[in-house]
Amino acid sequence: MSMEKEQDSFEELQDDEAVISNGLDDENEEEADLKAVFDEEDAEEDTKGTDEDSDEAVEADEGADEADEEGAAEQDLSDEELDEVADAAIMILQDILKFLDVGEVTIDEYEGDEGELILDITGDDLAVLIGRHGKTLDALQTLVSAVTVRTMGFRYPIVIDVEGYKNRQRQKLESIARSAASRAIGQGKSIKLRPMTPYERRLVHIALRSDNRVDTASEGEGSSRHVVVIPR
Repeated sequence: MSMEKEQDSFEELQDDEAVISNGLDDENEEEADLKAVFDEEDAEEDTKGTDEDSDEAVEADEGADEADEEGAAEQDLSDEELDEVADAAIMILQDILKFLDVGEVTIDEYEGDEGELILDITGDDLAVLIGRHGKTLDALQTLVSAVTVRTMGFRYPIVIDVEGYKNRQRQKLESIARSAASRAIGQGKSIKLRPMTPYERRLVHIALRSDNRVDTASEGEGSSRHVVVIPR
């Protein structure tokens, strides 16, 4: 009888341990489920915040793009004021170049065909300033322009060039623009060009501004923004 009672007690103990084990497993599952819910909520919050930040960034970029494409508002500046803009831009550019450790450089200043201020950098081994497809140079120009606006309190068109790279780029884009205009007229339909930076799009608009056969417009958003050449 005693043996039977001990056996029963042992079996009850095993049952209790199983219940406790199952209970712990259930608690662990509940904790895992709760963690998953919190992680999902956190992810949604992060995504929401990221989306909001992205929307704000897109709006800011699009506003800057429109300003760049249309060109800066006409500024009735005196020669002295233009010299101040040039001096400020050159000083800002020199400070940035110090951090890039590109060695000794020369910065030549001259006025572009559209009245923009062009700062052309010359020196040894400056390919690093141009970057792939000119992206580094575009970023450098954007930075110098933005800091100059803050310094001067108004916007003035500034182009940063490296040993005439942008001048060659401009000639190429003008050729592309004229070719697109001819295709638009010949085919009787709008021609979409590849996505371009604000500076590149502005060059296309300027190149076809005096062509009475076509109109140009920018379409798309962000990095997909491009020029469309439309036959009249």
